[in-house]
Amino acid sequence: MTDQTIPKRLVRSHHERWLAGVCGGVAEYAGVDATLVRLLFVLGTIFSSGCLLLAYVAAWVLMPDA
Repeated sequence: MTDQTIPKRLVRSHHERWLAGVCGGVAEYAGVDATLVRLLFVLGTIFSSGCLLLAYVAAWVLMPDA
């Protein structure tokens, strides 16, 4: 018997969406709470002098919509 599971895809979320659904999509992909991902993103943005904000915009453009 073969197990044919559908591979997980990193997509922007419709359910856990605040701005563009990037953090929600990452949270769904990783199987963690979206609030935790958003908190880590905000802290990372503060400590990286805003570099993660550019990564968020890039993910917004590159990640397909769910």
